[in-house]
Amino acid sequence: MFGKALVNDMITRSSETAHDRRSMLRGAGLLGLGALGATALGAAGASAANAADGPSDATVLNFALNLEYLEAEFYSYAAFGHGLTQSMADGNGKMGGVTGGRKVLFKDRAVRQYAEEIAKDELAHVAFLRTALGGAKVSRPAIDLKASFTAAAVAAGVIKQGETFDPFANDVNFLLGAFIFEDVGVTAYKGAAPLISNKTYLEAAAGILAVEAYHAGIVRSALFELGADVQGIAQKISDVRDAVDGSTDLDQGLTPDGGASANIVPADGDAIAYGRTPQQVLNIVYLNGAAGVSGGGFYPQGLNGDLRTT
Repeated sequence: MFGKALVNDMITRSSETAHDRRSMLRGAGLLGLGALGATALGAAGASAANAADGPSDATVLNFALNLEYLEAEFYSYAAFGHGLTQSMADGNGKMGGVTGGRKVLFKDRAVRQYAEEIAKDELAHVAFLRTALGGAKVSRPAIDLKASFTAAAVAAGVIKQGETFDPFANDVNFLLGAFIFEDVGVTAYKGAAPLISNKTYLEAAAGILAVEAYHAGIVRSALFELGADVQGIAQKISDVRDAVDGSTDLDQGLTPDGGASANIVPADGDAIAYGRTPQQVLNIVYLNGAAGVSGGGFYPQGLNGDLRTT
């Protein structure tokens, strides 16, 4: 395993392009981001996604609910200073607590309003999915909103080893923290769409995907407006996401390969948003690119439900 200092040095070399950094991250063994924050490795048996007939609609919706718990907690703390009530977090599986999180003392009125609106949307998504699942809903797993951000920032080369990154410290940090989630949420719903057989659920998932895409557009636009330095940080976050989610370059920063023009909408040549498999999404939120990982990063004890292993 390469040490944190070497990984940080490799990422921050000014002569590298975004593609170079991603390739070097993969080659350096950043398959094992566990050294930077993931904790629970290994799982017995195959996940539901590997079953011959594929996961059930309830399994897919519970996977989405796990992700919505994370977003709802992050935005609710940032906007309102508190997380979900117990009545919004109980269900099947072990209900975990939330580490970190506090109200952001926003200076920019627009950013505060973005946070409040997105928080309300994410809380509504949690409520909707819990109602749709009924007695099959999973509880909120343990969520880390503290050490996970620092581990991700070190891996991306945003901060040095021994420093900390607090997404609740100020407006810019909040937007960068949100940037980690929003693009992943869009790609998660896009990737899960073919797995849903019930048309009613599929329509609802499409509606949630659209809202998540609006959120991502807001966050990406706000970060782009902050200039080249912040755009560069966002590019590093994009690079590390791409490094852990597989060999294909899917992720996109805020500018085309560091150029001056905007890339607010990450899409392919046909202007179609890309998707990620549940396993690719787990690689990112667990902060670990290896196979067979069942926890770490933002979910120190893993997700609840059948889709929980990379």
